[in-house]
Amino acid sequence: MRKFLTVLAALATLGLSGCGYNAIQTNDEQVKSAWSEVVNQYQRRADLVPNLVNSVKGFAQQEKDVLLGVTNARAKVGSVQATPDVVNDPGALQKFQAAQGELSSALSRLLVVTENYPQLKSDALFKDLMSQLEGTENRITVARNRYIKAVQDYNVGVRTFPNNLTAMLFGFKEKANFSVANESEISTAPKVDFNPTPAPAK
Repeated sequence: MRKFLTVLAALATLGLSGCGYNAIQTNDEQVKSAWSEVVNQYQRRADLVPNLVNSVKGFAQQEKDVLLGVTNARAKVGSVQATPDVVNDPGALQKFQAAQGELSSALSRLLVVTENYPQLKSDALFKDLMSQLEGTENRITVARNRYIKAVQDYNVGVRTFPNNLTAMLFGFKEKANFSVANESEISTAPKVDFNPTPAPAK
């Protein structure tokens, strides 16, 4: 009897691997890993915001509306739960994306304002923060692209035969992905030029 059960278990294992179960599991883990990196990079950006706001405030206290906008946008980002379950909930992912997009827009407005303060632009702390922010934005773009690709691979896997039968049997469903709305705006790292514009030649 024990030998029969062993053979049966071996056949079941072969059957699962042949019908895409293992591939689905692998793709699912890749999506989780990619999502974790997305969250880490967005968190890195959020952590930079308080120091950036304080740095600007020291030179441009009158820009209260812009500074408040960045602070509020960061608070909204913090209120959105970025758990691994977000990838299975299109509505939750949309809220996450909207909050991050709002922070991106607020930071862009802040960068426009800083152009009016040469002393701020030449401040060492501010320049270091902006360098970190730009690097983080670039890492966010890379992480988002990896996540998008991982979700595409997973979703194709659970939709194609015979994997789709296995997906239905074990309850694997398509995962949410970033929408294309405002994709270029959200994914563009802020550009800051600390070099003064040269005066036109006479």
